Parts: sequence; C-alpha cells; structure tokens
Amino acid sequence: MITLSALQMKDIVYIEDGTKIGSLTDIEINVDMGKITNLVVATKTKTFGVFGESREIIIPWEHVMKIGHDVILVKKNGQYPTLPVQEKEDSSSTYQQ
Repeated sequence: MITLSALQMKDIVYIEDGTKIGSLTDIEINVDMGKITNLVVATKTKTFGVFGESREIIIPWEHVMKIGHDVILVKKNGQYPTLPVQEKEDSSSTYQQ
C-alpha cells in the first residue's frame, strides 16, 4: 500500500524520453468503482529560466506505467489537458463583523 503523501514526493517522468513533467498534486478517484481515474500534476513553464507559470496536467491512470522509488513513469501518448492554477484567496487578512 502507498499513501498520497508518498506519491506526492515522486517526480512524474515520461517513459519514452525521461522528461520530467512535474510533481503530483492530487489524484481523482471514482468513488463508485473505488479506482483512481486521473493524476493531477503541477508543472511550471519558464521563460529565460526565471519567470514561470504554474499549470496542472491531468494524466489518465491508464497512462501510468510504473511507480518506482523516486519516480512515476507515464507514457507520452497524446495531449493531456492543462489547467491554469488558480491562486487561493487568503481570507486571514480580512475580518468581517
């Protein structure tokens, strides 16, 4: 058995060319079937090696080939949907009476 926190410490890598995609941020589970359906992977695109935009890639569970000690290997078959990461509102600085 493996925990979500243990999975989040692993790099997500394409099995074909060894390119690092990013790190696992979440998983999607079909509760009716009791199975993992997708991995949610955070990526960072960089311009000039400095500025970056965070995005999330949804990888279908069927594309996961192997879970190792340090990496999760996925196949590079097709395009994965990407979603911009939305910054969470910090409500700690506002006080309503």
